[in-house]
Amino acid sequence: MTALDKSLVLEAVGPGVFTGHADPESQGAAGMFGGWLAALMSKSVLDCSGAEGTVSALTVNFIKSVQAGTVLTLRTLRLGGGRSLGHWRCDLYVDGDNDIAVTAIIVIANRRQSDRHTEVQMPDALAPDTLPVFHPPGPRGKYVDGRIALGDPSRDKGSTRSLMWLREMSQRPLDTLQLVSWCDSLAPRIMFIVEGRRPSPTVTMSLYIYATDEEIAAVGGDFILAEVVGTRIEHSTSGSRSNLWSRAGLLLATSEQLQWFK
Repeated sequence: MTALDKSLVLEAVGPGVFTGHADPESQGAAGMFGGWLAALMSKSVLDCSGAEGTVSALTVNFIKSVQAGTVLTLRTLRLGGGRSLGHWRCDLYVDGDNDIAVTAIIVIANRRQSDRHTEVQMPDALAPDTLPVFHPPGPRGKYVDGRIALGDPSRDKGSTRSLMWLREMSQRPLDTLQLVSWCDSLAPRIMFIVEGRRPSPTVTMSLYIYATDEEIAAVGGDFILAEVVGTRIEHSTSGSRSNLWSRAGLLLATSEQLQWFK
């Protein structure tokens, strides 16, 4: 069992109710890594009785900071749907606090063959094996094998576009939960236009997964390419859009998020 799998273990304590722990090794630069929280909430839905299919979309709102080491309670509820789509809600609470810390709406789908078309194309990028290893800040960063192909926020200023190869240092095979966590793994776009670091917590994030479980499994422990561009940075908010690609050029997922910075 890899470090990620151990950190995502949940205990069922009632119908749709689970407990877990905020893993200290899954912290970001400040508080728990948002991608890890999103993956934990996705897992709570998949662990529920009656959940059939795979995660296809989720929107997560981060209301309060979640600190490492705390006991977490996840309350998961099926809102409705049919045989093809299921709509779920998950609310996450920190032990000792009755207010919701993080809330998510998650759609799971039973996928089937259909017409297909992809409008966007994977950008050209230097091969990851030709690039130095980059570990993002925070405890979580030591598990990330990142390779910056374009846009290093420590030295490249002006453009918010970046390309980074990502995989687990353990080369853990990619799955849906890992893909969810990667969508909140890139540097805040404010870092590309100002000097130094700014506190930039994610406020809300929406993720859309297009790849099937079989297509995701085919990536194995290889790199995926995260293509990110900022939208608008102003009035203390920073937006960005991301495309996640397999090395073979398959669009795995897209996301959009809004961050608050000081």
